[in-house]
Amino acid sequence: MQKINLALVGCGHLGSRHLKSFHTLRNKVNIIAICDTDDTKAKALAKQYRINTVKDYTQLIGKIDAVSICTPTLTHAKIARFFLENKVHTFIEKPISYTLEEAEILIDAAERNHTKLQVGHVERFNSAFVAIAPLAANPLFIECHRLNLFPNRSLDIGVVMDLMIHDIDIILGLVQSTIKDIQAVGINVLTDKEDIANARITFTNGCVCNVTSSRISPEVTRKIRMFIQNAYISLDYAKQEAFIYTKDTKGIHKKSLPIEKEEPLKKELEHFIDSIREDTKPLVSGKEAKEALKVALEITHKIWEHKKSIL
Repeated sequence: MQKINLALVGCGHLGSRHLKSFHTLRNKVNIIAICDTDDTKAKALAKQYRINTVKDYTQLIGKIDAVSICTPTLTHAKIARFFLENKVHTFIEKPISYTLEEAEILIDAAERNHTKLQVGHVERFNSAFVAIAPLAANPLFIECHRLNLFPNRSLDIGVVMDLMIHDIDIILGLVQSTIKDIQAVGINVLTDKEDIANARITFTNGCVCNVTSSRISPEVTRKIRMFIQNAYISLDYAKQEAFIYTKDTKGIHKKSLPIEKEEPLKKELEHFIDSIREDTKPLVSGKEAKEALKVALEITHKIWEHKKSIL
């Protein structure tokens, strides 16, 4: 099967990780070029991987089949729309865009031009999550903790759009119900956006989710706990470990789930390439990403409305 000609736009922290992953997929992709507003950074990566650079991403049209966009969120819509309108299959790091209106424009552009649009909700490809997903149908209560060191990047968005949106996407995929109510609080500490946030999401089927995110934690934590009928599931995304606790007449039993650890980002990007080669729907298309963005924006709005009410 013919290789996919691909370019990378955005060579920051995530962009360099994308490039590393795509480099391991050379049996499926040809990396044509990389592009970044920081020409020095782009040229350094290009020299390392022996590939070309372009100063303007518009120069890539006619040379590539697909693009991976790892630029700041505020630029996602403009860059992605350009490629989609030019029939280039597009991967965008999360969140899909800054506004719902922009997300709708990108979804429409992908559909009209018959191009793949995938968004980087990488936890869907975490081996531990893949292992527990079939066991987590109809959860009754979900608790998520996603804590990170201060990143010195992605500061154009708050912690809800930066970190919590991962858990929002997972929750929406697990709880097959509409949202009844959202309550949220948060504070800004080191930036003008919220740096710590907590949300309580209640669904019409009765499921309740408590979600906490911080980007000023002294340590990294990425965990989710799910309570289902007669069982409790605990998952550590970082360690790619999962346990299920069940009860019988003899007591509570803990079982470790068998997990073959793999690099989630590589799996995610390979899924994108395979969706192009095999003409299949990406696991996280623009529509799923838009739903996660919608909830993230509502949580952010509730946080700042709450702050105003107590000042």
